[in-house]
Amino acid sequence: MATPRGALGKQMKKSECEDAFQQLFSDWGTSLSETQLSHPSYYAFKHWVQSKGYSRYFNFRSRMGADYDVELWFDIFFKQTWRR
Repeated sequence: MATPRGALGKQMKKSECEDAFQQLFSDWGTSLSETQLSHPSYYAFKHWVQSKGYSRYFNFRSRMGADYDVELWFDIFFKQTWRR
């Protein structure tokens, strides 16, 4: 993944982060078993993102908070919005 403009600690644009998360969801999802994929864990994903050094993508302005938005995108990507 290319290093984005805001990767040096500056706040990134929400749209840039959303694009990055779509790719990260896909990458993480391919590493899951079928059982894990049937009920993916946002907290397991978040831990994986942090362990890979991509925490900077959680640094964007959001009315509800970046973590809320990322979890919503996660639920949409993995078709888990019924859990909300």
